This record gives sequence, C-alpha cells and structure tokens, in this order.
Amino acid sequence: MKPQDVPVRDQFGRLLEDRGVWRQATTLEAAGELTARWLEGGSSYQPGHFAAGFDDETRPIAASLAELNRNGLFTRESQPGLRSETAAQREYVTGFCSADLAAELLALSTRTELVVVAHAPGESSNAAIPVTTAGTEVTTVLGSSENPVDDDQIRDWANETNDALALLLADSWYLEILDPVWGRTGVLLPAVLSALTGRG
Repeated sequence: MKPQDVPVRDQFGRLLEDRGVWRQATTLEAAGELTARWLEGGSSYQPGHFAAGFDDETRPIAASLAELNRNGLFTRESQPGLRSETAAQREYVTGFCSADLAAELLALSTRTELVVVAHAPGESSNAAIPVTTAGTEVTTVLGSSENPVDDDQIRDWANETNDALALLLADSWYLEILDPVWGRTGVLLPAVLSALTGRG
C-alpha cells in the first residue's frame, strides 16, 4: 500500500489523526479537554458521534459546553431549548463525572428547578422523560443510563477511545441534567458550570 493510499478519514468523515489522540486519553479531564477542542472546531473526532462535526443546533451552546468539559463534566449529549409551531425542546446536557462532582450537580435539584438524574457506576436504568417533541410525537427522552455496564458497551467505548478510558467510564457517574421549562435556553448551562466550579 502506498502512503497516499492510507485512509485519512474514517467512514464518518472523522480524521484518523484526531482519533489517535483519543487513544492516549485515560482520564475524564483528558476526555473533557478533547471534547472541548472538538466543540471549538479544533478536532473532527468525537467518540460515539458518527460525524466530523456537531449539529447546527449545538453551535449557540458549543462554547458553554466546552467550559463544562474543561471543568469536570465529560459531556455526551446536549440540546438547547427550542419552541416553534411544530417542535419543542427542553435544554439538557448529559455526561460522565466523578462521584464528588455528581453530588454537587445532584444538589442542583435541591436549590433550583433543574432536574438532575444521576446514574451510579454499574447501574442500568431506563426511564422516559420527554425532552423533544415534534408535533404530538415524543422524539427524544432522557432517563436511561449510558454507563458502559456490559462487555459489548465497554468494547464499543474501547474501540472509539481506549481500554483504560472505557473502564474509567464504567466506574464513573453518568448524569442527565435538564431544564423542565420547554423552549428555555440560558439557565441550565450557567447553573451547571457554577456547580462544577463551586460557585453555585
């Protein structure tokens, strides 16, 4: 095989060079930093996101998400609040963190109207809290743990990152934090950042 025949991108358009950096990320802090870089446009690879970049709706909250990632919450999913004639969204963010930060974030539910669903390491749970509707249909729900708890899930994370990070995620807390007010943006992410940095 000639050097020019070596693939530069994977089947999803993600740069393989950017993927290589994830092979060395073995802490939540490292994963958070790499995710922040992706959100800032400095990388085209994000584990579990099968595209080279994020959705357009993420653009207005990308900088705030990068801050969360640099302060201990390795984010997995998010969406801004939105309300139109045909659709509605509750703003939310999900991610992995340490037990100490999970306690700080869970406390948001005691002093604000924000809802925090915390999944302990090894916990497999399923619930259905609607966060996106299209017309009368619920299209996105929260309430299910994303912790890699079985061998297949751990292997999937290891394939996207590395063995050490996959095992760390299996031992981390997974949180889902949502604003219960449909369409509202601007309350959730600052509150989460304040909790992460001890200002909340």
